[in-house]
Amino acid sequence: MIKSSPAETRRGVLFAVACYGVWGLFPAFWKLVASVPPTEVLAHRVIWSLAAVLVLVTWNRRWGELLVLVGSGRRLAVLAASTACISVNWLIFISAVGRGNVLEASMGYFLNPLVNVALGVVVLKERLRPLQWLAVALAVAGVAELTAATGSPPWVALSLAVTFGIYGLLRKRLPVAPLTGLAVETGLLLPLAVGYLAWRTMDGSPLFGGTWPLAAALVAGGPITALPLMWFAAAAMRLRYTTLGFFQYMAPSGHFLLAVLVYDEVPSLHHLVTFACIWAAIALYSAESWRHFRVGKA
Repeated sequence: MIKSSPAETRRGVLFAVACYGVWGLFPAFWKLVASVPPTEVLAHRVIWSLAAVLVLVTWNRRWGELLVLVGSGRRLAVLAASTACISVNWLIFISAVGRGNVLEASMGYFLNPLVNVALGVVVLKERLRPLQWLAVALAVAGVAELTAATGSPPWVALSLAVTFGIYGLLRKRLPVAPLTGLAVETGLLLPLAVGYLAWRTMDGSPLFGGTWPLAAALVAGGPITALPLMWFAAAAMRLRYTTLGFFQYMAPSGHFLLAVLVYDEVPSLHHLVTFACIWAAIALYSAESWRHFRVGKA
């Protein structure tokens, strides 16, 4: 972590706002390629993300770190598992945006921090304090209410939360830099992505969506994926992890506002109840964690 100073803290805040701000606008970007099949969008995202990440790895002189990472069989195995999680997560999100289900996608990323808590309890054997248990119970109650009202769970939200939660857990157990980690993950997916696009082309489908605007948007998916990761890494180097955590709600908040204000997705009463339960759970958990942190510092 870079030595703390007011100037570096301000820079960290700017990097965090840039990172989570761009992630919050992701639905608007993926809407641009909604006419392209989600699997094809994913394949392009993998290819152009790898290209962008390798440019950034070169820019930051991280090739030595990347080669060490590639040379470790154990690390590659863990990154193969994280690759499966993030590819499924990307596909679900791209599909949800294309189908006009941004509202439920935002719910998934609001749920994600609480899924992280549950994974910490189950996998890492972490212990929760009573108010933290209450926060988790509130979120579960909200999802249960929506499930009972609609007859099925909010699968998009739950799938996004769980896949990203497991992805985060795997990366937590194997701490690697975001850029080099993504370079390996997209590199592992590259043969599948190239093979799929080749098959689509032989089947008569246009390689880049059939128009120049779609082609430009598909290629732009690479830097749009890679740059926020670099900003996240820069923010993490300058801010406490607890401070950085408060910025994470910018992204699903952006998704929610786009869904309601731009894409005219009208939440039902049951959806609003579920969101209210999740938001209350987040507020309670954050307040309890902050109180405990302050007491520990006293």
